Amino acid sequence: MFSKSNDKSMTVSTMNKSTRPTNSVPSIISSDVTIKGNITTLGEMQLDGTIEGDVRCASLTIGEQGTVEGVVTADKVTVKGTVKGQINGRNIRLEKSAKVTGDLFHETLSVEAGAFIEGKLTHKTNAGQDSASGLTKVTGGKPPEQKTA
Repeated sequence: MFSKSNDKSMTVSTMNKSTRPTNSVPSIISSDVTIKGNITTLGEMQLDGTIEGDVRCASLTIGEQGTVEGVVTADKVTVKGTVKGQINGRNIRLEKSAKVTGDLFHETLSVEAGAFIEGKLTHKTNAGQDSASGLTKVTGGKPPEQKTA
């Protein structure tokens, strides 16, 4: 009835936008975790730890203890902690405990009283979309070049 298979191979499938479940749980990075490297996900992320690298996701919430040292790209970004780097987002919300050092590229921006911002605020159409939108990493404090027709 049951037999043990000698086949030790395993198939791993990856999710893309069409196969990712719409009700998936967010990725949570707890306060005792430090990641050195870039992170990309199609879903939602809650960050209470530290990321030294770029973050790309659909929705990012940086908790009061959370820190990102790199470029953040997401449709929705909520910052309660610290970001040292550029933020590209369709909807960016900086709460009163936020400390942001870097340029913000946004469609909508909400800043609570008490939030710290050191950088340029630039309104962009389609700011949260991927690299096809023309957003590039800002180096040396210069904004991306504007293309004219």
